[in-house]
Amino acid sequence: MEDNKILRMSLDDIMGDRFGRYSKYIIQDRALPDVRDGLKPVQRRILYAMFKEGNLPTKAYRKSAKTVGNVIGNYHPHGDSSVYDAMVRLSQDWKMRIPLVDMQGNNGSIDNDPAAAMRYTEARLAPISMELLKDLDKETVEMALNFDDTEYEPTVLPAKYPNLLVNGATGISAGYATDIPPHNLGEVIDATIYRIKHPQCHFDDLHQFIKGPDFPTGAIVEGASDIAKALRCGRGKVVVRSRYEFVEKKNMNQIVISEIPYEVNKADLVRKIDEIRFNKDIDGVLEVRDESDRNGLSIVIDLKKDVDVQNTLNYFFKNTDLQKNYNYNMVAIKDKRPEQMGIVSIIDGYINHEIDVVTKRSTFDLNKASAREHIVEGLIKAVSILDDVVHTIRQSKDKKDAKLNLMDQYDFSEVQAEAIVMLQLYRLTNTDIVALEEELASLHEEIEKLKEILGSEKVLRQVIISELREIKKKYPSPRLTTIKDEIMDTSINAQAMIVSEDCYVSVTRDGYIKKISLRSYKASQNTAFGKKDDDRLVSLCQTNTLHTLLVFTNRGNYCFVPIHKLEEFKWKDLGKHISYLIKLNNDEKIIATVLVKDFKSPQYVMMASRDGAIKKVAIADFEVSRFSRPMKCMNLKADDEMVSVQLSSGHDGVILASKAGYAALYSEEEISVVGIKAGGVKGIRLTHDSLAFMRVFNPANPQSLVIFTNPVGIKRIHVSDIPACKRANKGNLIFKSPKSRQITLYDGYIMDTYDTLTLYGESGSIEVCAKDFNFTGLINRPGGIKAFEDKSIDFIYDSRLLIADGKVEEEGSFKEFFQVEKEKTLFEEETPIKKKEENKFKPISFDDLFENDDF
Repeated sequence: MEDNKILRMSLDDIMGDRFGRYSKYIIQDRALPDVRDGLKPVQRRILYAMFKEGNLPTKAYRKSAKTVGNVIGNYHPHGDSSVYDAMVRLSQDWKMRIPLVDMQGNNGSIDNDPAAAMRYTEARLAPISMELLKDLDKETVEMALNFDDTEYEPTVLPAKYPNLLVNGATGISAGYATDIPPHNLGEVIDATIYRIKHPQCHFDDLHQFIKGPDFPTGAIVEGASDIAKALRCGRGKVVVRSRYEFVEKKNMNQIVISEIPYEVNKADLVRKIDEIRFNKDIDGVLEVRDESDRNGLSIVIDLKKDVDVQNTLNYFFKNTDLQKNYNYNMVAIKDKRPEQMGIVSIIDGYINHEIDVVTKRSTFDLNKASAREHIVEGLIKAVSILDDVVHTIRQSKDKKDAKLNLMDQYDFSEVQAEAIVMLQLYRLTNTDIVALEEELASLHEEIEKLKEILGSEKVLRQVIISELREIKKKYPSPRLTTIKDEIMDTSINAQAMIVSEDCYVSVTRDGYIKKISLRSYKASQNTAFGKKDDDRLVSLCQTNTLHTLLVFTNRGNYCFVPIHKLEEFKWKDLGKHISYLIKLNNDEKIIATVLVKDFKSPQYVMMASRDGAIKKVAIADFEVSRFSRPMKCMNLKADDEMVSVQLSSGHDGVILASKAGYAALYSEEEISVVGIKAGGVKGIRLTHDSLAFMRVFNPANPQSLVIFTNPVGIKRIHVSDIPACKRANKGNLIFKSPKSRQITLYDGYIMDTYDTLTLYGESGSIEVCAKDFNFTGLINRPGGIKAFEDKSIDFIYDSRLLIADGKVEEEGSFKEFFQVEKEKTLFEEETPIKKKEENKFKPISFDDLFENDDF
């Protein structure tokens, strides 16, 4: 400190010192309770102010504002709202296991409604609060000056029962927080008595008395091992579940909640359950009502008759505060320091305090009784020589002279002489002499008892035990919370939560998805499908709300879309972008969908990229529990993209065709099954080329391959005509391009005789049926379609959906089949056109047929 009184210190030191002082203050004197009386300073000051002002249980109620004013003015220099809020909490029977303040008027509700203003409510001490304040006037606890040094206040209350465990506490300070749940008064007293009798007992001995928390809101606490751990070390988690019953009615079922977990806002709980009903997160919830009244709490949930009631309740347990975890964190001030304690340490802290209180009270009572004994002995002696005493007093000049004369002549002490000169004349009767002698005998007995208490710890402990038993008898407190050893299984059967309903689902390339009811679909068959002008339909399928749609994008991602999560729209509506369920990037386009009825299906998803990579993943690997974002299913290079997705059985054949017209056909068994996060392998060797399509076929029934080119051309060939090869081969040409113009392969499909496709282009749309086109050899050029002239195809819509339903077609031997087919083809190479050649008719090419208007 310099002459100018400027303190020069490091800012770090200043901040550390000041914050340290502040932290010490709020830890010791604000936020944490004391282990001895279980009260925070503001609570202690409220009770003391009411006690000192005579606001007792036997007196009339007084305005709360008066009590708050006394507390603020004399003991607690903080805002009135903080004091009133603390006072209100002490009166709430859903917060305090045994309320310490008896309040008249609106003191709030379990719905978190605020209490009426303090000018309206009235309060007085609850009867049990007197047990906390008992013997306060016998110098049992240390008193300290208040904030302005005008009067004294207690630093702790005598507390004739372990209030910290009975009413619990909650608070947050600097670096410390506390959460101590309420426990049953009778159980806590029994455990305390046992600990007094057996100071060396173990936790298990006390745990047989204190089974677990006893919340004022009742409910059910589960998990014996978790409860024991929390009680032992003061930290742990226990499951608190609402008390409920199922009510079966004629046209519905009901769940009736009669008790909810501690410190749960009932109004918020009912609102959350109703939001689940309104948002249709689960089906079958008809109505949620709060029927609570003065007789008790009651929340009624109406359910459809066919809904699984237990499964629905489990969903509410998982997603609302009908079930809640209470976290024990029993921190309190012990020996002026914050300490985390189990029930053994807390009870020991209380017992040590109570021993100190009873010792100080006995000392006070002993001193008082001894002083009175001395006075009574003097009075009795004075009565025995009454005439002489009266004569001496009458001869004295004044009171002081009379006292000195009595002390000198009769050997009275100053205290005895004072009592004699102040004695009233009526006390000199014979009757009063008898009363004095009886009082002296009583004092002798009391002094002996007090000396015995102070001289023997065993007797002292027995006094504490007697007082605790008296309190237990005076304030009976039956247990409200049920303790269960096992934690109930609340697992949810997700499928059982969904009401089965048939519907249609459509997905467009730009990501618009909608669920369409069967009624809307049938009523709108002649109405245009609702979509953006530049968008296109990727899939339209009839499905069920129990199924799942896998939506694949060109960026190698897939979206997991449960059908029941989709919003319902009409056929002509645009629908809603899939981003409301799953966030897609702006550059992602949907290329395919797979409808999954059963993820246990022995099927695989084949994926191919534009650069010729191919990948095979089991359908089960696509099942997820969280689906708020797209998930990677194929790792792609920066300039690559996914172009094709197919379902396979594991023993199918695969055709990969490039835009230049090369097709590689081989067995699916050449492609290993990999995880969903693994990369692909080379499926076809491409040189200055890119993949047009990938298709999967069953070797037992290979059907036909119909290919489309740009400019618009079409060609139908036997799958067996394509020579088989090994994976990563260039493949073989499947059509011949004319020298006059460049033709590129657009797409290809495995089609049965009566399968149809819809082609869309600048010239409109046209349906193409496989049976309308004859088979041609590999060297033939694709034929044109006059309706499209030389235009390009914008896209082709295939109404056949890829479905994973657990059904796998008959397996065929890929190798044997193609050997047989090749031999067969050699003998049956003749086509109807070649037969015409033999009959000397003019040969007709496919080009001629497609150029013929009649055709």
